[in-house]
This record gives sequence, structure tokens and C-alpha cells, in this order.
Amino acid sequence: MNRPGQALADGWTIARRNLIRIKRVPDLLVGSIVSPIMFVLLFAFVFGGSISLPGAPEVDPALYRQFLIAGIFAQTMIFGATITGSGMAQDLKTGIIDRFRSLPMAPSAVLVGRTTADVVNNVLTVFIMSLTGLAVGWRITSSVAEAVLGYGLLLFFAYCISWLMAYVGLLVRTPEVFNNASFIVIFPLTFIANTFVPSENLPGPLRAFAEWNPVSSVTQAARELFGNIIPGTPPPTAWPLQNPVLYTLVWGVLLLVIFVPLTVRQYQRAAAR
Repeated sequence: MNRPGQALADGWTIARRNLIRIKRVPDLLVGSIVSPIMFVLLFAFVFGGSISLPGAPEVDPALYRQFLIAGIFAQTMIFGATITGSGMAQDLKTGIIDRFRSLPMAPSAVLVGRTTADVVNNVLTVFIMSLTGLAVGWRITSSVAEAVLGYGLLLFFAYCISWLMAYVGLLVRTPEVFNNASFIVIFPLTFIANTFVPSENLPGPLRAFAEWNPVSSVTQAARELFGNIIPGTPPPTAWPLQNPVLYTLVWGVLLLVIFVPLTVRQYQRAAAR
């Protein structure tokens, strides 16, 4: 039986392998960095002059940039989590999983290493996005502790989503199918939220969905922790947006409780085929 310490050590070895792969194939990192920069510039300068915010007397591109960046953070963290599922599907397709099975390592090490490496990748992505946000006028107006908590919550939520993505990647077994399937689900999930427009601007059914969407809660939590709530904004009426940190943590823990054991079991089944 594998000890927890051995599983962690094996997981770190796999994480290093994935990080070294990114270093040797930098194209893997370029997409995850260029995409959020593109979204920041696109929404800040193309759409920012036409989107009104509740509480603002008129359309104000500068205020919209303060509102926007937390949504870009949340969207990018979730899209970044898809790297986990795509990577697992790719490893199954190329047969590297069979090589891992022949090594004396914990069964969970591949999954722990994959998700850990993607956290490191997300840290770099958040850093680049923060610099881009600062360049377009975004500022953190809260305390250092609150800002750190905001970044930590975003990374935690992305880590939880990565276990879900790893499970899906092991189910579909090919990166092409995974990419298509994840895009169909994640794209509307991140747009039917308060990421780019206030949920108050959405029609009835979409507004209800957006208010209970965990993407909205992590976005709202980031805005509050970064001090990016626009002055005069009406307080939210839905419980998840009134308690965004708690709601995000509940969703994250729930995802881990459900998908960590499911993913480990699916990995053992997929590797044995």
C-alpha cells in the first residue's frame, strides 16, 4: 500500500515532468497567456465604451475596466483548468500512461502531478493578466491580505475545476474530443455570468442562472477582495452573490469530494484497458 508521503513525492515528480515539458515546448504556454491578454484588450477597448454598469450615471470605459478584470481572471482560470483534461487525454492517446503503470509509483501520483503543474501554470497566467490589467488602468484598491486572498481563491477554484476536467479527459481519451466537449460546456458557463456584464443586465431566466452560477460567485468574490466594486452599485439580491467567498468554497470542496475519488478510479480503469 502506498503511503501518503510517497504519493506526494511521486506526484511532485510527475509535476516536474509536466513543467519541464512546458519549458521545452513553450507553445503550450503561449496560448494560455495570449488568450487572456486578447480578452482584456478586446473587452476593455472594443466593448467597454458601450456597456453600462448599475449605479454608474453613464457609460464609463474606465469604470468598466475595474469591473472587467475579475471576470477575465475567473474565465481564464476555468479555461486554464482544461489543460489538465487535455493533458490526461493526450497521455492516454500516446501511451505514456502505460509507462507510468510499469513504475513503482502511487496510482494517484499522475493526477496529483498533473493538477499541481497546472496550478503553477495558472500562477504565471495570473501574473501576466495582472500586468495587462494594470496597463489598461485596472487597480487593486483593497489591502494586501485581501488581494492575496482573492488570488488564492481564484487558484483554488481553478484547481478544483481541474479535477473535473481530468475526469472528463480520462473518459473521452482523446484531446480532440475533450477540447470540443469542454468548449461546449465552459464557454456558455463563463458568459452566462457576471464576468463581462452585470447579471442585472440579463433577462429573467438567464439572470437567475447567472446569480447561482459558481463562476459568478468567484468573480464577485474577486471583485470584492480586489476592491473593484463600482461605487453606487446596488447590493446583490441572490444569496450566492451576497456570500461569494463562502459559496465559492462550498462549490470547490464539493468538486474535490466528488471528483478526486472518481478521477482516481477512472484513471485506474483507463490505464488497465
